[in-house]
Amino acid sequence: MDAQQTRQGIFYALGAYFIWGIAPAYFKLIQQVAPGEIMTHRVIWSFFFMLLLLSVSRNWGKVRAIFKEPKKVLLLAVSATLVCSNWLIFIWAVNNHHILEASLGYFINPLLNVLVGMLFLGERFRRLQWLAVALAACGVLIQLWKFGSVPVIALGLAVTFSLYGLMRKKIGVDAQTGMLIETSWLLPVAAIYLFGIADSSTSHLTQNPLSLNLLLIAAGIVTTIPLMLFTAACSRLRLSTVGFFQYLGPTLMFLLAVSFYGEKMTQDKAVTFSFIWAALAIFIFDALKTLKRKKASEV
Repeated sequence: MDAQQTRQGIFYALGAYFIWGIAPAYFKLIQQVAPGEIMTHRVIWSFFFMLLLLSVSRNWGKVRAIFKEPKKVLLLAVSATLVCSNWLIFIWAVNNHHILEASLGYFINPLLNVLVGMLFLGERFRRLQWLAVALAACGVLIQLWKFGSVPVIALGLAVTFSLYGLMRKKIGVDAQTGMLIETSWLLPVAAIYLFGIADSSTSHLTQNPLSLNLLLIAAGIVTTIPLMLFTAACSRLRLSTVGFFQYLGPTLMFLLAVSFYGEKMTQDKAVTFSFIWAALAIFIFDALKTLKRKKASEV
């Protein structure tokens, strides 16, 4: 990949992970709304936001081109299911005081991206990358063995998002078109749930305060912008390189959880976090060393 694409990919990755890192603050503002309802609003308003973006950018030709490839459209249904699962787990975690475990999931994710890249994209492991992944696995296994608990939320977020990144890279669809088709797949289910099944104090939009409805509509922007930045980064960088930047998001989540939302670092989390942070330190050191070696060889 040329230098310009790489620079663009780095910019997109940083933007995506910064927004994701502060996203819990937004979901805390609407924590009185059930996770399932928030999920439906993310889907519905993301769909309409994508319609607007595609109309403004006049990219409908790309959408028509994708619909001529039914296989890609069907694969986007799979990626839609993965990202929907990730969204729902994350919303539930934030609004049930598990931001720390959510941040753990996104600390694990870049290491899992390396493993996914090796298994499905033929990307090779370097020795220090093997060590980093092994340390991360040890952290999870020690929590299971020593404390009898499994970080289900963390693993669920890491697995669904790594597989989502893989699917989008394999499909090879631009960010806007892919997002529109994904939300199109999810839209009927979301609409049926919100308008036909959900029955709560916040599910009837005409009875909500205007401020709450505006916050719910904003779910489309909060969802769409970072996801488009992420998919744009995936199309310009190796999957394992995208993972390199992901420490930014969970670091911000961690700081929010401990500093603003009063979540405690329990002993089992402390052990797992220690292993994951050690793994990330090795992973980042290896990436920087490899980058320095490549620059030296180009001189």
